[in-house]
Formats: sequence, structure tokens, C-alpha cells
Amino acid sequence: MATTRRSLFLLRNLIAGKTQTRTVTYMPRPGDGAPRPVTLIPGDGIGPLVTNAVEQVMEAMHAPVYFEKYDVHGDMKRVPQEVLDSIKKNKVCLKGGLRTPMGGGVSSLNMQLRKELDLYASLVNCCNLPGLPTRHEMVDIVVIRENTEGEYSGLEHEVVPGVVESLKVITKFCSERIAKYAFEYAYLNNRKKVTAVHKANIMKLADGLFLESCREVATKYPSIKYNEIIVDNCCMQLVSKPEQFDVMVTPNLYGNLVANTAAGIAGGTGVMPGGNVGAEYAVFEQGASAGNVGKEKIVEQRTANPVALLLSSAMMLRHLQFPSFADRLESAVKRVISEGQYRTKDLGGQSSTQEVVDAVIAKLD
Repeated sequence: MATTRRSLFLLRNLIAGKTQTRTVTYMPRPGDGAPRPVTLIPGDGIGPLVTNAVEQVMEAMHAPVYFEKYDVHGDMKRVPQEVLDSIKKNKVCLKGGLRTPMGGGVSSLNMQLRKELDLYASLVNCCNLPGLPTRHEMVDIVVIRENTEGEYSGLEHEVVPGVVESLKVITKFCSERIAKYAFEYAYLNNRKKVTAVHKANIMKLADGLFLESCREVATKYPSIKYNEIIVDNCCMQLVSKPEQFDVMVTPNLYGNLVANTAAGIAGGTGVMPGGNVGAEYAVFEQGASAGNVGKEKIVEQRTANPVALLLSSAMMLRHLQFPSFADRLESAVKRVISEGQYRTKDLGGQSSTQEVVDAVIAKLD
């Protein structure tokens, strides 16, 4: 009898449009709703366009954040000290792409930021978006890569004229902490499997140490399946059967290649969110680095795709413990993509950046 009354109650509410749609997501401490300062680096190329898109959406939904904006460009010799001080004070940064000059000995500001702030974990979430056609379905891969050492860290010098030595440094300390981060991420996000990507069949000492560290950490997480794959086979498997992967943990260079490959499979670099995180600080940016500053024509026509940075800013909101704002933003972006009326050229549409932003704002609950 009680079950019948409950069913009738739910039916009446459904007819009246009064079904409960909101749930308590977490219990904030008093004062947690205070607006948080976030360091903002618009960057180069399409960076100012897409960071402005985030600013507009944050303002439209009255998100409890405000931005401290700094003008930084990739051709600078160093990240200005006032910018580093701002990030260290605020703990969180949102940035557009920074152009890195090719050759000439000019160091990458992106790498300077990672080393200075010890942002040892890079995370890129590569997944299909509903309504966006891709070569593969059921792709939901998180690529976690070590961010501070390995051959991508830029440790190189000219021994004698015409001979350059590039160093690949792998340490047990950094390998263990990135492995622990990957397993902790999987455990806390209900992920089932962690795959370590390596080339230990050739680099037996360096990648062997990375694998040894991953295996040791894996024993502490018995509920999560662990396996290993050689990086060249990994790339082949990614483009043929990507649904087999869940969380992937990699050394520095392999992670950059794997993340961009996975992004291309799941819909393109323009829709993949990401971030770099350490023990104290976090920097959120477009997840896949390929084309993150765009072409001059895209900047002139103002047709840059803001989706990746909008989804990265949702990750940032969740990091700041504002989950309901993150959910609203993600839902709005996914509804716009799903309906297909407003898409930039890289997603098969003809919309401008501003048209996509206006559509997202219109879909905010």
C-alpha cells in the first residue's frame, strides 16, 4: 500500500513538472562560497579569444571566481616574477596557449611554469561528446603524464660544435609520485584500469625504473587493474581500438604524443580539457597542446573553438570545490555541441567564437 502511495506521489509530481532534479553534492564549510582569485594568462594566438569566452561565461553564471589578468607571451625570456607570485598566492591559474619559438635556444615558458611551480602531473581527458561524430565511439581516456623530467624537459647542450647531447632523466621519486597520482585519480573517480606506457624493451634502465615504480604503486591499489604497453604498440592500439584504455600513465614525452593522438580520435584538440597540477598549485589550459595557439586566419576571423578551455574551466571550478557551477557549465557546453547548431569550423560548423559563447550562455540552467 505504501509503495502504491509513493508511486502515485511521484506520478503527480512528474505530471506537474515538480520532480526533484537537484541533490546535495557536498557540504561546504562556512565561508567556502567566498569568490576565489584566479590568475589569468590570455597568452598568444587564439588565447585571448578563448580566455575571454571563459570570462563571459563565468560572469553570466555568477561563478564565485574573479580573475587577475597578466600579459605574458611565448617570446619572453622568462615568466615575469609578478605572474609567478600571483599564481603562488592564488594557487590556481587559467591560461591560453603560449607560443614556443622553434630552435634558437629560447626556452618554453610552459615548461618554466611547470618546473617553477612543480606541476608534476599533466592530465588530459579525452572523451567523446554526445552529438559530435568521430571515428570511434565509447572513447573515455584520461592521460596522466609526468611533467618535470624525461626527454621533453629540455635538458640539452652542445658538447662540441655540431654535437648536441639531449638528456633523458628518470628518477624513482618522480616516477613513484606520478604513478601514485594516476592510481589515486583512478580510485577517486571510479576508474577501473591504469595502463603504464613505456619503451623499456630498449631503454631498459630509464623506462625500466619508471615501470618498476608503477608496479610497486599498483600493489597498493588491488581494486584497480594494472597493465603495461610499449609506446609504439600503444599508438597503434589507440587508433584501432581506443575503448580498451581507461587511465594511462606515462613519462613526459610519450604522454604528449599519446594525449594528442587520443584527442584526435575523440573529436579534436579543440574539445579536450586538461590541466597541470602539483602538491600546491594547479594551472588549467587546453588539454591537447597541438594547435593550442591556432593559425593567424582563425585569430583574424575570430573563429577559435572555445570548448576545450570552457571544459578546462569546469575542471578548475571542480578543483576549487564549486561542483554545481562546474556541472552547469559542462551541461551547457555539451548541449550546444549535441544540438549542432553552433559549432566552429574544426567541428564541421561555421560559427564564430562569440556565437558559440552566446549559445553556451543561453543554455546555462
